Amino acid sequence: MNAWLRRGAVLAVVSAVAVGAALWVKARVDARRAAAAVAAAPAVVPALELGEPDVVRVARVELARSVDVAGGLRAVDTALVKARVAGEVVAVTVREGEPVRKGQVLVRIDPTEYDWRVKQAEQTADAARAQLDIARRTLDNNRALVTQGFISPTALDTSLANHAAAQANLNAALAAVEIARKARADATLVAPIDGVVSQRLVQPGERVPVDARLLEIVDPTRIELEAAIPPADAASLRVGAPARLHVDGIAEPVAARVARINPAAQAGSRAVLAYLALPAQPGLRPGLFARGSVELDRREVPAVPASALRIDQARPYVVVVEGPPDAARAVHRTVTPGAHGRVAAREGEAPGDDDWVELVDGPAEGTLLLAGTVGLVRDGTPLKLARPAAAPVAATRQR
Repeated sequence: MNAWLRRGAVLAVVSAVAVGAALWVKARVDARRAAAAVAAAPAVVPALELGEPDVVRVARVELARSVDVAGGLRAVDTALVKARVAGEVVAVTVREGEPVRKGQVLVRIDPTEYDWRVKQAEQTADAARAQLDIARRTLDNNRALVTQGFISPTALDTSLANHAAAQANLNAALAAVEIARKARADATLVAPIDGVVSQRLVQPGERVPVDARLLEIVDPTRIELEAAIPPADAASLRVGAPARLHVDGIAEPVAARVARINPAAQAGSRAVLAYLALPAQPGLRPGLFARGSVELDRREVPAVPASALRIDQARPYVVVVEGPPDAARAVHRTVTPGAHGRVAAREGEAPGDDDWVELVDGPAEGTLLLAGTVGLVRDGTPLKLARPAAAPVAATRQR
């Protein structure tokens, strides 16, 4: 009896284990089938709602191609006042920042030495003049004596030579007088141009040599920027081309124009120097740093804001909005970009600050695109325009 009980208990345990194992296997199979069904079911992607600033259109605009420039401003007219004679500086009449007029006395060098040199030269000239008078009287007497036969013609020739030598000595002495007077005049230095003193490099009491730098004068009414233009863009540059510059310390952009173009390229970089003239206005000073762009040419082309062109894939592309406004979807479309630039300004208007890019091969004009502010969007993403009737924001001036 006990053996049967034991066998029954064992069979009950084995049956329970078998049933449990079967249930566990069935549960695992059901779980796998449910996971497979979930994976096979299409994912529900919520529609991306778009506002007015999130879309742009392909538009035909007048695109201005430009080249970036930068550099320091400088005055067109500058003058460096240097000492023309050596001596002690006795007076400097101006300081930095003071305006000066052409011909105004700026620096005086002690003229005592040069006054005495003028007197010395004048005395030498007086002596030469006296010698010339003696030679003239001698020549006149000898001419009379030759006529009367008292002296030979050879003596007359000697008198003629002595007179010519005396005349030459007097001419040389008179030239020395003029040189001495010029040196005395050069002791007083005047402003060669109208302008403002930018540097004062000498003080009274200093002894300066010839060609020592004393003052620097600049004309602040004529300011220019010397810009290096790359060789690839130099061929398109022209005199009179407009430019927009941002100058340190001036809030508003400054309009400029190409005034001159250097005919020779720089050695090494092969860049061509262009000189941009800036209109006179408060705040413009030589030495300030300026950066901006010079317009090279203009063309009417289909274009989009540069931010709408995406380059995170192998080829550049744009995201086209296809379908009705309440059930649209995003479609990636590859494009061939062309020239970059800004929308050209009409007369009396400021040009746009946004960069635009030409679409050589891409969607037709008027096609609705996602702006760059939306970020990366997968191909096929559902879209929904919040205001389908509103025109998208695209800062463009269509012609």
